Amino acid sequence: MSDRVYRNTYALAIVRAPATGPSTYSLEQAAQLGGVHPELLRHYCRIGLFTKAPPRSGAEPIFDDATLYELRRLEHYRRHHGVSRRTLRVMCALWREIETLQSELRVLRRN
Repeated sequence: MSDRVYRNTYALAIVRAPATGPSTYSLEQAAQLGGVHPELLRHYCRIGLFTKAPPRSGAEPIFDDATLYELRRLEHYRRHHGVSRRTLRVMCALWREIETLQSELRVLRRN
C-alpha cells in the first residue's frame, strides 16, 4: 500500500473529539486509538520516533491528531510489514528529512 493510499485510509479513521479546538489525547487514549499498549507508546516517545515530541501536560505527554497519525503509520508498518523498531527509527528519520526537503523546495519555488 502506498503512503498516499495509507494516509487517505487511516487519516479518516482517527476518532475526533467534538469540534471545540485541536483534538488532544492522553497517553492511554492515544495508545487505545493507536492499537498499542501504553508502555510501547511510552517507549516510542523515549526513543524519539515521532516527528515532533508530544506536548507534555504534567508528567504525561498529550498527543494530537498528527502524532496519532504517525503512531498509526508506524504500527501499520510494524504489524503488516514486519518492520523492526530499529528500522522504524530509520524510516522516521527519512520521513523527517523528506518533510524538511519538501518544505525547503516549497520556499524555493515561491521565490
